[in-house]
Amino acid sequence: MTAPTKELRSSRTDGHEPAVRLDAVSKVYGRDLLALDRVTLTAGRGEFVCLLGASGCGKSTLLNLVAGLDHATAGEIDTKGGRIAMMFQEPALFPWLTVSANIELALRVTGKGKSTTKKERRARAAELLEIVHLGGFGAKRPHELSGGMRQRVALARALAQEADVLLMDEPFGALDAMTRDLLHDELERIWRERELTVLFVTHNVREAVRLGDRVVLLSSRPGTVIQEFPITLDRPRRTDSGEVAGLAATITDRLRQEVLRHAKPARRPVATGARGDG
Repeated sequence: MTAPTKELRSSRTDGHEPAVRLDAVSKVYGRDLLALDRVTLTAGRGEFVCLLGASGCGKSTLLNLVAGLDHATAGEIDTKGGRIAMMFQEPALFPWLTVSANIELALRVTGKGKSTTKKERRARAAELLEIVHLGGFGAKRPHELSGGMRQRVALARALAQEADVLLMDEPFGALDAMTRDLLHDELERIWRERELTVLFVTHNVREAVRLGDRVVLLSSRPGTVIQEFPITLDRPRRTDSGEVAGLAATITDRLRQEVLRHAKPARRPVATGARGDG
């Protein structure tokens, strides 16, 4: 294992109560596949933290551990009793249910609709669809919507859980650039209004700079925090702005260094006694 990493915080976290705290968290699959190695990380309430790293570095594993979908092999995870919601790259909507029914189901499963009537749940689903700018689409089936619209429904379903912490695993990775840009705006607006804490996994460096208060870079497997980049650019930001592009280039260079370090083949020892060995 590598040496423990220093806990990293952004200026926004300082002086704010933590919403998520990971302390020396490791995850081993099977007997010897080390996915995460003593990750220490704190996200403050209302902070937007983006996680970057090469494929297979453990970003999704980290989210699964925070969500309680898996258990850490070592270390501690504290979400301060907050409600957690998770959003994946695929919307994972039930195709036989209407858009409204998909959201109403989330209300029932989380208990938020337990003591309410079906009429009240439907009204709440309609409110959430308005929030994600899909008012009037409640009676549609998922197959009748575009990819971006389905992701809006998935976001509304996550919001239905009244989460304090929103975990997002490459939620816009399969969308075209224009749709992704529009959803960036919607997500930022909702994040501000709801004062959510967001942990956002992405492979898109510009997306991370566009959205995050802080970008956290993970090493290649085993994943551990190797550097953070506080993002102090004024909001709103544009993905194609010079400032975003410049900072994204700096982070990309650091990520490239890490990927090349991991990909560099080990030097083979020279066999003794071979021809030409003096």
